[in-house]
Amino acid sequence: MPQSVPSLPRRVARMLRTSLFAQVGVALVLGIVVGRLWPDTATTFQPLGDGFIRLIKTVISPLVFCVVVVGIAKAGNLKAFGRIGLKALIWFEVASTAALLIGLIAANVFGPGVGMNVDPSKLDTSAVDAKTAGGELPTTAEFILNALPQSAIGAFAENALLQVLVLACLTGAALLHLGHTKVPKILPAIEQAQEVIFAIVGFVMRLAPLAVFGAMVHLVGEYGLGVMKTYAKLIILCYAVAAVFLVLLGVALKLMTGLSLWKFVRYTRAEMLLALGTASSESVMPRMMQKLRQAGARDDAVGLVLPTGYSFNLDGASIYLSVGTLFIAQAVGVDLSLGQQVTVVLVLMLTSKGMAGIPGSAFLALSATAASLGAIPAGAVALLLGVDRIMDSMRVATNLLGNCVAVFAVSKWEGALDTVRAKKMLDGEIEFVEEEAADEGNAPTAPAVSTAAVTAPAAAGPDVPAAGPTSSSAAPVGTVKAVPAQPGGEAKEPASGAS
Repeated sequence: MPQSVPSLPRRVARMLRTSLFAQVGVALVLGIVVGRLWPDTATTFQPLGDGFIRLIKTVISPLVFCVVVVGIAKAGNLKAFGRIGLKALIWFEVASTAALLIGLIAANVFGPGVGMNVDPSKLDTSAVDAKTAGGELPTTAEFILNALPQSAIGAFAENALLQVLVLACLTGAALLHLGHTKVPKILPAIEQAQEVIFAIVGFVMRLAPLAVFGAMVHLVGEYGLGVMKTYAKLIILCYAVAAVFLVLLGVALKLMTGLSLWKFVRYTRAEMLLALGTASSESVMPRMMQKLRQAGARDDAVGLVLPTGYSFNLDGASIYLSVGTLFIAQAVGVDLSLGQQVTVVLVLMLTSKGMAGIPGSAFLALSATAASLGAIPAGAVALLLGVDRIMDSMRVATNLLGNCVAVFAVSKWEGALDTVRAKKMLDGEIEFVEEEAADEGNAPTAPAVSTAAVTAPAAAGPDVPAAGPTSSSAAPVGTVKAVPAQPGGEAKEPASGAS
């Protein structure tokens, strides 16, 4: 006898109850509607988004610390970890420079600011000062010094990811030097702390729909939809350039790893929608680390490449800065020569690396670029005030995908990627499992992703990690159970309330 098919309302209710993607999508639409109909409520709902981001930020630093320490300690090879870092920096520089060049070419071809004929002396620059809070971008020496922690507690308290990474590398190196016989309880304790952090992430993620709702009400209510008409050409150009860059990034990913960027977007659709809704890529970093690890990227590569990319690989910001610089020049009637545009690229290559975590960093970088050229009035940066918030979605999505692609690419380059498992995960043949849920009841085991070392023997090929020194704990953190794909090739949504 055929099984009865649940009614449409019941299927919708179940999807809303179990799928984070559906919950965030509904919250996004409701936020736009409320912000459009009742713009006065913009500031009322803003704390929902801000509060969620604060909660997520509290666990980012300890999570990065735990993942990196465990990755180094289990690898048993600090040199290999250094190679991953060097390869990541090379990838970051190539990708961000390509983003800058594509942005400049597009701005020259389409001229988003041509014909505006703005008088910079009539622009109100006080709003720019308020946006940047009187800050300035660090010099190269200051940037390097700021990456070194003054105190262990201060690095975590200030959520300084680069400082936390340095501490984690030192701690992992110390564990390797001392060996498991001298400090047998330290590594298991860090692994257990990591499990606790992932459990906290799971709790906080249940508030994601409220955060997206509050953020969208604030965005639409505060800035309205009229700004999109005024800056339509600039907005369309920036988003189009980002789309072209992501297509090129997808081609590079396919050539290097055989993986599909589109399938990865589908695999992380809930996280992508949440990042877009809250205009913050940091809000999904913990979940992205889980998904990358379960998709075949090894702990050490994920723990080093992804957090470092948040400071060194801001592809979306690079596109915005290059297009924005030429937009400002065109709007005030300044024709930049080829030499000046080369200067723009060189300046932005430096300034874009120190932007993370600095209030109004985009305006500081634009002001620094204008000052270095000497041809663009610094006050003209105020032209972008009205459109800056609209560009957040483009920057966030491009930055996030750029860093995730970097994890896969560098992992493959170093032989730290299980491509067979990655393809199965992205195809929906293996179900993503919340890492705190993976330890409840029967502990599932992950095929092919385990306590592998950093270096893979040449005979095994780049995709097969070698067995190496492991901790005294029986199994790695974040093990995954394989679940057959549901009809239609889509993996079933977990019942924990997050996709």
